Amino acid sequence: MRLTRRRARTEVATGGGVDYAVADLQPAAAPAPDTTAAGFFDLDNTMLQGAAIYYLARGLASRRYFTTRDLLRFGIQQLRFRVTAAEHDGHMAQARELALSFVAGKPVDQLRDLAEEIFDELMAERIWAGTHALARVHIEAGQRVWLVTAAPVEVGAVIATRLGLTGAIGTVAEARDGVYTGRLVDGLMHGPAKAAAITDLAEQEGLDLARCAAYSDSINDLPMLSAVGRAVAVNPDSALRKVAAERGWEIRDFRTGRRAVKIAAPAALGAGVIAGAVAAAVAVSRRGERGVSERGVTRTGRGGAREARKGSAE
Repeated sequence: MRLTRRRARTEVATGGGVDYAVADLQPAAAPAPDTTAAGFFDLDNTMLQGAAIYYLARGLASRRYFTTRDLLRFGIQQLRFRVTAAEHDGHMAQARELALSFVAGKPVDQLRDLAEEIFDELMAERIWAGTHALARVHIEAGQRVWLVTAAPVEVGAVIATRLGLTGAIGTVAEARDGVYTGRLVDGLMHGPAKAAAITDLAEQEGLDLARCAAYSDSINDLPMLSAVGRAVAVNPDSALRKVAAERGWEIRDFRTGRRAVKIAAPAALGAGVIAGAVAAAVAVSRRGERGVSERGVTRTGRGGAREARKGSAE
C-alpha cells in the first residue's frame, strides 16, 4: 500500500463550548520535534464514549439529511446484505458497499461542515478526558498523534482538529466531482487494515514503530496494538483485558465501575454493525422529533490547514 499526497481545504470553527480541548494543557513553549515516535489512538470507546458513526447519523437525522427515500433504500440494502451474507459466508464486498451508502449523492463539503457542528453538539462532552490527556503527553513530548478509526476520514479529521492532534486515519468514502458515490474506497479501516495503515504511515514519515504507542479498547485492534513498541488497553473489553494482562501491557480504565456500559458501540465494529448504528440513530432522532483503491490519512496543521493523503493498495 502506497500513500500519495493531495491537498484538501478546511475551515476550523471556533467556540461551540469546546475550547476545553487544549486550552489548559498546552506547554509554555513548543517542544523540540521527536520525529521518530508517535501515538495512535482508536476513537470509539477509547477517545470517545460511544461510536462516532452513531452520533454522526443521529446529528444528520436531526438535520433532515436523510429523506424517506434514503431510509427505504438503506433498509433494502441492509436486508439484502444480511441475506447475502448468510447464504455466501458473509461476503465482505457486500458490506463495503453498504457501510456508507447513506451518504450517496451528498456533497463532501456538506458532510464535513455538518460533522463540525455535530462534534460540538453531541461528541465534545463525550471525549474521555483521561485518554485526551494521554494524547497530550505525546504532543507535549514533540511527538505526533493520529486518530485511527473506522469512521469516515472526514469525521476523524474534524475530531483530531478539535482535540489538537496531528490528524486522522479513517475509512474513505468514494467521491467524484465533490459528491459521494455511496461506495467505499478499499474497505473499512478496521482490524488488520489499521495495522497496515500505521505501518505504511511509519514508513513514509520515518517513524520507528518500536518507539510508537497505540491505544484501543477492543480486541479487534490487536493487530495495531501488536505493531508498536508500547500497547495500552484503554477501557478494554474483556478479551483485550485478558490479552493485555497476559502480555504485560498497560491498562487504563476511565469508566466508572468495573461493569461500565459501552455507549452505542458494539465490540465488533463491522460494516453490518455500522449499518445498524446508522439505522438506530435515525430511528432515535425521528422518535425524538415525532474507483480507485485508496486509504485516507488526514493531517491537521496550524490554523486548521489539513493535508489529506490517499494511497493505493499494491
